[in-house]
Amino acid sequence: METGLPGLLIIEPQVFDDSRGYFFESYQANRYAEAGIGASFIQDNESKSGKGVVRGLHYQLGEFAQAKLVRVIQGAVFDVAVDLRAGSPTFGQWFGVELNADNKKQLFIPRGFAHGFSVLSETAIFTYKCDNVYNKDAERSIHPFDHQLNIDWKVDEKLAVVSEKDREAPQFVEAQMNFRF
Repeated sequence: METGLPGLLIIEPQVFDDSRGYFFESYQANRYAEAGIGASFIQDNESKSGKGVVRGLHYQLGEFAQAKLVRVIQGAVFDVAVDLRAGSPTFGQWFGVELNADNKKQLFIPRGFAHGFSVLSETAIFTYKCDNVYNKDAERSIHPFDHQLNIDWKVDEKLAVVSEKDREAPQFVEAQMNFRF
């Protein structure tokens, strides 16, 4: 499903529920390619966070840029992606969607986007596939409560649990970016 930001897609897998529980394909390369996702994922990551945690906005520069396919295994998050691609008609715009264990929605975030999420439930287990490995030297961040971006994290900024690194991240206008649309 389109989001209004080119390349950023919501995936709603077909879930089979019955009295035993549920089953769904959380990833199937051919089906995702048909949806326009051509990334070759090489790394899976998982995090657990408590209510009110805000992680992000993170991205990697240059040859270490990453496309991500994200989803929630337990709990609920408000997931956000910001378009950092110079020349994009949606440069500097953000999109957010609730991902949770019940709706099983996924968000595909192409290279050239910053990514973050806030935790809406008591805890959340968040998982994501990446098409490139993590590189500390290429890692960059934008302050999650940047007033120009004005992201509604669904969490009060005064109560948000944010890492020191993210609190010290530059504002959007000062952030280093090298992406082209």
